[in-house]
Amino acid sequence: MSENPRASRTAVLVCQGRAAAHGLVAPERFSDPTALPLLRADEREAVVWVRDGRAPKEWRTRVAYETVKAITELMVPRTVAIDDAVRARPGQQVVILGAGLDGRAWRMPELAEVAVFEVDQPASQQDKRSRAGVLSGRAPTYVPVDFREDDLSRTLAAAGHLGDRPTTWVWEGVVPYLTPAEVEATLAAVAACSAPGSRLVVNFQLPVPFLKLGFLVGRALSRSAGQTSVFTREPWRSTWTPSAMADLLARHGFTVTADQNVLDVAESLPVPIWHRRSLAQSQVQVADR
Repeated sequence: MSENPRASRTAVLVCQGRAAAHGLVAPERFSDPTALPLLRADEREAVVWVRDGRAPKEWRTRVAYETVKAITELMVPRTVAIDDAVRARPGQQVVILGAGLDGRAWRMPELAEVAVFEVDQPASQQDKRSRAGVLSGRAPTYVPVDFREDDLSRTLAAAGHLGDRPTTWVWEGVVPYLTPAEVEATLAAVAACSAPGSRLVVNFQLPVPFLKLGFLVGRALSRSAGQTSVFTREPWRSTWTPSAMADLLARHGFTVTADQNVLDVAESLPVPIWHRRSLAQSQVQVADR
């Protein structure tokens, strides 16, 4: 982990993808009206280009356009898979780990009467709170956590989370940025405050042969546009096979009840697919206690 964490840039990219898709891509299954309001003016430019299908001619802006376009393709099926799992069992409490610029507390009617907690490192959470004032509705309870120093169970309890009641956990887009040891430590902390009836929805990346090459290409494109790749400061640190993740979950008392590849989810939706290999390396598992 970074010794001096700053607000996550990948959180902004994810939010841009959701904003670009809202109302245009699979609108009967996907919707995120909170995404665009959570973005700052300069972050909205590439979103508008993607929504308009207007690829800029200048190279620097074209790289930004292509980056947001690619993340948009990923975000729709990934979000649909996770939202469906949450809707099926919202429980009495929902905890979103590494929440970034997540808008579920505001946009999902199924959570209107549910206690929602957002856990994130302090810098990202401060950034989120400075943006979220424009959203209407009940905000989540913000729980700043430095996983290197803070005890998740104790910190959540101090914020009002009840460890003796079922919780639905959302762990989206975070696992790749953690080492295997950090993934296991976080999962142990989650298990410690998950009563029977709890559910964990976890998204992770599969180990694939072209992964390192893809990062090198992405970084080269960013440098050619005079930019720094988001993965330079926030590199991936772990990938998992579905069986390895299921085994890890089982060691901590969770049983996998659903296992979906994001490409399969995309193929079930009315969405265009341009980057099949990229979609295929993302997995969503649902595990219950």
